[in-house]
Amino acid sequence: MAVIHRTVLTPSKLELLTSWLPSRPWYRGGGGPRLAKAGGFRLDDPRGDVGIEFMVVTDASGPHPVAYLLPLTYRGAPLEGAEHALVGTMEHGVLGRRWAYDGCHDPVSVAQLLALIEGRVRAQDQNISDAPDREVIASCTVEGPLSADFTATDDREGTELTTPYGTTLRLRRVLSPATDGASPPPQGAIGHVTGCWQLPAGTRARGVFAVLHAGAPA
Repeated sequence: MAVIHRTVLTPSKLELLTSWLPSRPWYRGGGGPRLAKAGGFRLDDPRGDVGIEFMVVTDASGPHPVAYLLPLTYRGAPLEGAEHALVGTMEHGVLGRRWAYDGCHDPVSVAQLLALIEGRVRAQDQNISDAPDREVIASCTVEGPLSADFTATDDREGTELTTPYGTTLRLRRVLSPATDGASPPPQGAIGHVTGCWQLPAGTRARGVFAVLHAGAPA
């Protein structure tokens, strides 16, 4: 169970993300981001070593606000071989120095996201310890554990994680609210995750966060 500490982070998560976001190929802003926290959820690391958060932020720097899905992991030491995925470091008032990574490149985060899709774990509230987030809905149409041997690639539309077997897990980095409030599984998907976030106007939106597709038959 992840414990949520009420403490100070220096710099804050939003300050780290303000510097990091413009370097992403899927970033839609034209200048410096103006970020606000809009929602998200957490997943537990079975070993209790890595903090896992799927944060949603809105950016008001452009003509229209944009919502981004930002999976993040927090570690007490650098993740070997993941220098390219480092978002930044911060000082935690309780835990000391923390290394924040893009969770799409952290094997612990990817494995737990798959476990969520498969129904083996539940999403946890972003701000309350040991409390499930009932707004996060996951589904999977196949049985048995899926391979977590993913390689992550960023493009203009988001992040695609692929396995040697052709299975792909697509993260929607730029979120779009469902027009009717519902988020059915995308066509051809064998699994997906949907969640909610706060719009700048104060209303709640629901949309697809991640989509899992099977590889082509051998």
